[in-house]
Amino acid sequence: MHVRKTALRAITMTLLALAMTSGVVVPTDAGAQPVPRYEVDPLWPQLPLGDHWMTGGLGGMCIDSRDHVFILNRQNVVPNDLDGARLAPPVIELDPSGAVVRGWGDPVALGDRLHDCHVDADRNIWIVASGTGVVQKYSGDGSQRLLQIGESGRYDSSDGTRDGTPLNSDHAQFFLPASLDVDAATGDIYVADGETPRGNQRIAVLDRDGRFLRQWGLHRTTAERDLTPLPHCLRLSNDGLVYVCDRQADRIQVFDQMGAFVRNIDVPFTPVTTPDGRQSGTRGTAVVLAFSPDTDQRLMYVLNQNSVMVDILDRRSGERLSSFGGGPGRYRGQFTLPHGIAVDSTGNVYVAEQEGRRIQKFRVVSP
Repeated sequence: MHVRKTALRAITMTLLALAMTSGVVVPTDAGAQPVPRYEVDPLWPQLPLGDHWMTGGLGGMCIDSRDHVFILNRQNVVPNDLDGARLAPPVIELDPSGAVVRGWGDPVALGDRLHDCHVDADRNIWIVASGTGVVQKYSGDGSQRLLQIGESGRYDSSDGTRDGTPLNSDHAQFFLPASLDVDAATGDIYVADGETPRGNQRIAVLDRDGRFLRQWGLHRTTAERDLTPLPHCLRLSNDGLVYVCDRQADRIQVFDQMGAFVRNIDVPFTPVTTPDGRQSGTRGTAVVLAFSPDTDQRLMYVLNQNSVMVDILDRRSGERLSSFGGGPGRYRGQFTLPHGIAVDSTGNVYVAEQEGRRIQKFRVVSP
């Protein structure tokens, strides 16, 4: 009997190892639900993009209830690289087929270093301009700016500049904000204000009109007091929790909506030494996240920049179930500094790349 159990365990572990490399998980018990398997869609988006547009780094992305995808183009393209192409606008909307619906945006008005966006229930689009220190709300077609939170070019620092000391003040001004989400029930706006260690290190909550309500910082134990808090992403779950990428600590921290710490979800990575002596994996394992479209949001998709893959986690247990993506590279299915992720209503996953300057769709090929 012992031999049989040992053999069964060995077979199970082998199947799990194979599953991790292929993107499929073999359920470990009869009640476990299968994890989707993904493959890149080579025909999405449709080309040419717009009027022969060329994008710069894609700082972020979001998706609306119609499965329209919005990408944030930082336009960091030098003229010599255009080579007959046209510089793509800062905001590009794609329909589910990958065709361009429209492109829009004044880069000066939108601000510098576009970093994240969110489409609310009214199909208005919220945009974070990290470098300019503001959050803005636009009509879905970009024709009207409906709200701006923060003063452009002024930072929550000791002297109002990026050279000043971060203040983490209890008001509606930011210092290198990274991400946002909007509570559909209350209209409250949650902002992860802390893209880099040079800026603020807090989660700020504002009402629907942009008035400051409350704030809190990332959770640290006494042993972790020297670990820099860096809230790089933020998403609200359907059950009222706030998920924040604790990038420096390679984990996701979960809070309730008043800021009480709930738990850590570690996203581990084993670094390796490259042939030239460098250490791999210094960008963080938890950079951006998205939830599966089911009501319970059973799965959580995390952009892991250390492994340059998408990790699929069980949202409640935090267990890593699978990964997909071809690792670092510029070929189809690989990533070069992935920086944005979203999931549509059928579970397809979209990844936007900062240095790769492209967006890829990974479609579900098995339940």
